[in-house]
Amino acid sequence: IRALLLCSCLGLLRPAGGQPFLRLRPSPSDNLPVKDIVEHPDPEYDPKEQDLDERTLRKKLGSHFDPGFMAVAVPGPANASGAEAAAGRGRAARPAELRRLELGPPQGPRLRVGKKARRKVLQWLWAYTYCPVLYTWKDLGVRFWPRYIKEGNCFAEKSCSLPEGMFCKPVKSVTKTFLRWHCQGWSSQKYCTWIPVQYPLISECKCSC
Repeated sequence: IRALLLCSCLGLLRPAGGQPFLRLRPSPSDNLPVKDIVEHPDPEYDPKEQDLDERTLRKKLGSHFDPGFMAVAVPGPANASGAEAAAGRGRAARPAELRRLELGPPQGPRLRVGKKARRKVLQWLWAYTYCPVLYTWKDLGVRFWPRYIKEGNCFAEKSCSLPEGMFCKPVKSVTKTFLRWHCQGWSSQKYCTWIPVQYPLISECKCSC
């Protein structure tokens, strides 16, 4: 935790490149959440009504359909706003490493404080350094099924370290399988079908450089 509060940045994440028209799936990247895919604007590459039969698509997606992270129709709000998440930092369970933290300078003697004072200090430190995952629903467009995905972001409205300089960054991710409408060929000769693609989502954030 001392390293968490006092470390200096040693490196930066590599930036993700742009994505051209007809990108089949999200590009692998060290940067999450995934950048928006630039779609070809021609509606001829969109699935038609007969291609959007929910029963058929659910059967094709099978056990990969996760109602906790995907929706066919427009969903409601995913979770708390940034302000509410910040206010709830102190209510989250403190990690074991923080509970074992010894108060005092790195090279000096440990401070002798009462249990109540120590608990308040640790609560304040955890409230300050806690990095929640904030979820919002994102519309992937008609060429994905289901078209709505619950995407995670790290709370980054303020620094999470003492001294300031560190921010909440993604440290873990999970992948969810969606169906992607993919066309090969051009004009009347093109062939289109649904294919499975994996979409990475932030699952954990941590205070880091």
